[in-house]
Amino acid sequence: MGRRPDPPETFDRRPPYRGDQRRAALLAALDELIREGGFEAVTIADISARAGVTRSAFYFYFENKAACVAALGAEMYEEAVGAADHLFADAAPPQQRIHDMVATLVEVWRRHEYLYRAVLEASRTSGVLREMWDGYRESFVAPVAAMIDEERAAGRAPAGPDGETLAALLLELSDRTLERLDVADPAGIERRAETLTTIWTRSIFAEAPAPAPTPASRRRRRA
Repeated sequence: MGRRPDPPETFDRRPPYRGDQRRAALLAALDELIREGGFEAVTIADISARAGVTRSAFYFYFENKAACVAALGAEMYEEAVGAADHLFADAAPPQQRIHDMVATLVEVWRRHEYLYRAVLEASRTSGVLREMWDGYRESFVAPVAAMIDEERAAGRAPAGPDGETLAALLLELSDRTLERLDVADPAGIERRAETLTTIWTRSIFAEAPAPAPTPASRRRRRA
């Protein structure tokens, strides 16, 4: 069912290739520096020094700091694609697929919260990076719309608004939800994830999702 989004575009000066240790060192250095002090305070000199390369080596790969963080964002995007895979898994019930997609997406956010903030911060001043970030979200529209249309054609979802428009709005809502998560408020994260799951499920299937099983309910079923 459906298909994976196309691989993201990067803004390297040259096409990246596997095994490029200097490029990998620059990305690892930026990742560490963002973890330690946030994106705004990091300079190209900091990145180059941490990676053990010259500033000219940095510019060999990236035009500026925003392009470097864009490359890190591309790796995070690949994990988001993995979350979307749940949506296209035919074996699970539709409502379970949505629940698993949202849960995995939130888990990706938890692992990369500092990087997510950095990409958003950089995109406010970099039109190219903002375009990239929006492009990542838009790359999911066609696969999600295809899933909605297939569910309707199979009789598992009722007729409704245009599938592509619905997919775009649901994805934009998901993006805005992730922007507003707060690592210091785990209960709030769970509430937002549950609400997002309900909105997706009701919008596509016109029904509320079944409650996620709790440890106690799992024990009762095994008994």
